[in-house]
Amino acid sequence: MPEDTVFDRILSGEIPCDSVFSDELCLAFRDIQPVAPVHILIIPRKRLESLNSSTEADESLLGHLLITATKIAKQEGLKDWRAVINTGSEAGQTVFHLHVHLIGGRALKWPPG
Repeated sequence: MPEDTVFDRILSGEIPCDSVFSDELCLAFRDIQPVAPVHILIIPRKRLESLNSSTEADESLLGHLLITATKIAKQEGLKDWRAVINTGSEAGQTVFHLHVHLIGGRALKWPPG
């Protein structure tokens, strides 16, 4: 298995986080380098490096991550928000453990990058 990422260390409890949601499939916490007033990371407990490493067997987990993003957005009082999944280093992925960025709380521009 690849070397542990910072997200593996958060999941193990080795590194603390500002958790906003947790269940048997995922953990959500506030990003320590937010790009908006609300910037939450949602990570699966199952180690997947990126969407590229997911398979059909992960379909329900991937759906769960997006439904969880919707629940958290409501919990945070967001009407408009963005979900981002960077896949690969050229797309901006810096931690190679699949994660969803939930971003909101201000007007977001397009295109983002």
